[in-house]
Amino acid sequence: MQITDHKNLVIVASIAIIDANDQILIAKRPNKKHLSGFWEFPGGKVEKGESPENALVREVKEELNIDINNKCIAPLTFSEFDYKKFHLLLLLYVCRRWEGEPMSMEKNEIKWVKANTLRQYKMPPADDSLIYSLQDLL
Repeated sequence: MQITDHKNLVIVASIAIIDANDQILIAKRPNKKHLSGFWEFPGGKVEKGESPENALVREVKEELNIDINNKCIAPLTFSEFDYKKFHLLLLLYVCRRWEGEPMSMEKNEIKWVKANTLRQYKMPPADDSLIYSLQDLL
């Protein structure tokens, strides 16, 4: 896919946090944010000079108040999506080890779901192909 010159490339690192029962943690996007009300995998924008892994460590602490180690996360897949105002490169990692109990620090809903039920949740278009990779993994 070609990125047009007027579009900003936004790189987002997301993570499938998977518990001992092979359930994945998803979060509802907060109000007043792009695609509010959609469900997504935790994560966020990779800042300039930041690695995707370090972005995930930072974002997961900010969003869920849990600690992950960049040695305990592994890349799984990625997707691209052309939104009207920007072009998104969405990286998906997996994590099975963390410290703490996930809780929403942004006052949005979070829940644990099985991979085969992910399509029951309204997720952003860029997440669509990521679901297939997670379902294959689990």
